Amino acid sequence: MQSLQQELWRLEGPRVLTHVGDLAWGATMHTGREEEWERRLWLDGDRCVAWAWFRRPAALDYDLHPDHLHGDLHGELLDWFESVAEAEVPRTTFALEPDDERIPMLQERGFAHTAGSASYVYYVYELDGSEAVRELPEGFRLRTVDPARDLHARVEVHRAAWTNSRVSEESYRNVMQAWPYRADLDCVVEAPDGSFAASVLCWYDDENRVGELEPVGTHRDHRRRGFAAAACQYALRRLREEGASHAIVYAGGRVEDEPARSLYETVGFRQHSRVIEFRKAA
Repeated sequence: MQSLQQELWRLEGPRVLTHVGDLAWGATMHTGREEEWERRLWLDGDRCVAWAWFRRPAALDYDLHPDHLHGDLHGELLDWFESVAEAEVPRTTFALEPDDERIPMLQERGFAHTAGSASYVYYVYELDGSEAVRELPEGFRLRTVDPARDLHARVEVHRAAWTNSRVSEESYRNVMQAWPYRADLDCVVEAPDGSFAASVLCWYDDENRVGELEPVGTHRDHRRRGFAAAACQYALRRLREEGASHAIVYAGGRVEDEPARSLYETVGFRQHSRVIEFRKAA
C-alpha cells in the first residue's frame, strides 16, 4: 500500500489521497481494532496497483494507479466493497476535488456528494529554508521524543488533545515500530514540569522528499498560547533539515474545524485541494 502511494506521489504529488504516514498511523494507533476492517491488494507481479481498506460497517478508503482508473480493476474494487459492506448501512468513500476519472465512476455506481457530507482541506507547504520558529514562554522548549523515556508523556499529550482517544502506550509502541516513524521527527513542546504541552508527529517519505504532519494536537490545559503553531514550525524545520522539499497536512471542513485550518494557514500552508465524501444509500 505504501509503495503505491510513493509511486502516486512521484506521478501526481501533492494531489494524492493518502500519504505513507496515513497508512502507518491508521493501522497502528489503536490496538485490538483488527476486526473492524479488512484490506485487499491488487498486484501486477510484485507491484501493488490498487488497494482497498474497508472499515466496518460500510466505509471505504482506496487508491489505484492512474492506469487502472478507467479499467475493469476500478469496478472490481468497488464491487468488492459492495460485497463486504453491511446491507442496511449507507456506503461512504472519498475523492479529491476535482477528479474527472474517479468521481464519474463513483457517480455511475450510485454514489453522490450531497450538502452536509464530510470534507477535508488538503494543504501543502513548500520548504525553502525560510522556516522560522516562534519563541516560547520561559521554561518551555521544543524537542523531539526520546522513545526510551518519553512514551508515557507522549501518549498523555495525545489523549489530552483528542477527547475519547483510544491511543494507549501499547498502541503507541506499535506506532514507533511502523515505517516510516522516526523519533527524531516526533516533535513536542515540553513544559517546565517535564510534561508535554503540544505535539506534532511527522511522517517522512524520503523517496519523494515529502513529510506529513499527522496528528497535530495541543494539551487542553495549554491551548490558545501558540504552542501548536510553534510545534508545526519546528516540525517543518526538522523536515527541511532531513532533506524534505514539501510538507502536507489535512484539516476537517466543518465549521468546528476552522481553528485547525486557521492554524495551518497562519503557519504558511496553502490549500491545494479538497477531499469530499461520496455516499450511496443502503
